[in-house]
Amino acid sequence: MKIALMDSGIGLLAAAAAVRGLRPDADLVLSSAPETMPWGPRTPEDVTERALAVAEAAAAHGPDALIIACNTASVHALPAVRARLEPRIPVIGTVPAIKPAAAGGGPVAIWATPATTGSPYQQALIRDFGGGAQVTEVPCPGLADAVQWADEEGIDRAIEAAAALTPRDVRAVVLGCTHYELVAERIRAAVQQPDADPLVLHSSAGAVAAQALRRIGEDAQAGPGARGRLTVLLGGREDALPKEALAYAEGRDLQALSHAG
Repeated sequence: MKIALMDSGIGLLAAAAAVRGLRPDADLVLSSAPETMPWGPRTPEDVTERALAVAEAAAAHGPDALIIACNTASVHALPAVRARLEPRIPVIGTVPAIKPAAAGGGPVAIWATPATTGSPYQQALIRDFGGGAQVTEVPCPGLADAVQWADEEGIDRAIEAAAALTPRDVRAVVLGCTHYELVAERIRAAVQQPDADPLVLHSSAGAVAAQALRRIGEDAQAGPGARGRLTVLLGGREDALPKEALAYAEGRDLQALSHAG
């Protein structure tokens, strides 16, 4: 079994780690184009063109399914990627986990890129799945870029700024960009109030990994056994994991498991 994941950069690491956690035997193809980041400020047509190129590079390796592990690409390019690859290769998009966050009760914050915050797309998700919960949209300028390049000071500054815009009474935070999942615990520490119940973070990695397996009729079979191979594509060319990926536990674990296999 082979699962491909695509993103502009290393935001795909969390979903890749989730796939590997469910099926350690699966071969993974990670396709990105970090030299074209960021995608958020680009026009929808530009995002679609770039996403198609990254998706087709992954498709050339014959995966059983492709996960678009990028919120921006899912918003703008999912229909085009599906039209290009399905039914030959099932394509799974990434949607912010607004519905489960709102179902938990209490105020919710959605951390997202400035381009996504306040967008018709996110407003529609809040309207359709917010369930009447109090939802605050929090723009996080610079956070995705800082995560991509493992800029520790930049990450701290961006998280601090977004935390200052987050109401103190929120009970849950939706991570509306896959890059943010790589610094989830740092976000939790910045938002958690000392006198409040534990903050709940909602990410998409686990859900898209499980959906990919469902789409191809496979079950989760975590446990000891064979480890799948890892193929990394940067701009369509086979390469090693970027050094920035190894700044995060998900990247280090993917590399270690692949070497063990």
